[in-house]
Amino acid sequence: MTVAAGPRTGVLDDTMLPYRVVARRCETRDTTTLLLEPIHAAAQRFRAGQFMMLYSFGVGEIAISISGDPSAAGPLEHTIRGVGAVSTALRDTPVGGRVGVRGPFGTGWEPETAVGRDLVIVGGGVGVAPLRPLVLAALRDRGQYRRVVLITGARTPSDILFPDDQNRWAASGLLEVHRTVDHPEPDWHGQVGFVTEPLARLRLDPARTTAFLCGPEPMMRFCARTLRRHGVAATDIRISLERDMRCGAARCGHCQLGPLLVCRDGPVVDYATAEPLLAVREL
Repeated sequence: MTVAAGPRTGVLDDTMLPYRVVARRCETRDTTTLLLEPIHAAAQRFRAGQFMMLYSFGVGEIAISISGDPSAAGPLEHTIRGVGAVSTALRDTPVGGRVGVRGPFGTGWEPETAVGRDLVIVGGGVGVAPLRPLVLAALRDRGQYRRVVLITGARTPSDILFPDDQNRWAASGLLEVHRTVDHPEPDWHGQVGFVTEPLARLRLDPARTTAFLCGPEPMMRFCARTLRRHGVAATDIRISLERDMRCGAARCGHCQLGPLLVCRDGPVVDYATAEPLLAVREL
């Protein structure tokens, strides 16, 4: 089953609204979570996996996934890694500062379509941020799923996103948490290696497993192949695509990936849809 775009939520006329930064959480050396509240309107509702277009006034606009709880009534949460001029300016916006917000846009993870199944959630690097709403939704509705497994990877222990959340989730016993790093530090006693390694060791019931992957494209391809070797159907593997999204509303064409416009038809698609597209170099 292809995960298609559902009814669009939020601002139908694509209006940019001013939001104020009401709090900041430093996550890692280069990544910060901003909590945003609207200045003149009600906060926008969203589905886990969707994204917003965030504008740093005088600098530019980029697509940023939402990392907060879709059921919460509080501020929007966006976890931003500073890698360029716009993302760095957004990440460094102080409490009280303003940003422009459009959206939400795109398809979601749609965990409700996997009720009664095992959920395997795999995130690499900052790709853990778009998965956090999915984990929170799965924990809220834990009784609807047979099993929930979370595998996260980071370059070093200092780069692990949401370590307090991950510790709390692991301690709750409501889901299995596996963490691995590429390069250990002296006080790291956990797993070392790529996320494909704990994924390959999982004992899965392939006919009753739905997987959710987010991270660099090579990571998602290798994870999807590992799951396929386990016998998980390509239609039961969902990935979040990343492309250059300029408008968020399927007008500009910058995010075209073959027949898809990722801002409209993604970012979440199943691997049956994505695999032939990701196999084409530089598509």
